[in-house]
Amino acid sequence: MSEPTSETGDVLLQLAARLRENQVFGPPVQRDGVTVVPVAHVRAGGGLGGAAHRGPHETNGGFGFVARPAGAWIVEDSGAVRWQPAVDVTRIAMLGHMTAAAALFLLVMSRRHQERVG
Repeated sequence: MSEPTSETGDVLLQLAARLRENQVFGPPVQRDGVTVVPVAHVRAGGGLGGAAHRGPHETNGGFGFVARPAGAWIVEDSGAVRWQPAVDVTRIAMLGHMTAAAALFLLVMSRRHQERVG
């Protein structure tokens, strides 16, 4: 296995620089004695590769990030702290679409079966 090139190392350093805490926690917002700190679920992935017949500086790679709202920490001036989870409307809508598609599939299959049995 070959040693990583300096270009590969540079790419990995750039990735690490992007994976900071501000990718998870948003800037606090203060208003009327309440501080709200938004929080997100963040996932990152990637890969680098090359072939043995290629030169040492001929690598390919790709990286990606996915962030979804998780909720927010609510901090009151009194010292009370509570967690307010976010409602992911996209996930709820996708679940509704998948349920409708499954119901439609079962209805079609049931009617086909009834036609065959007759």
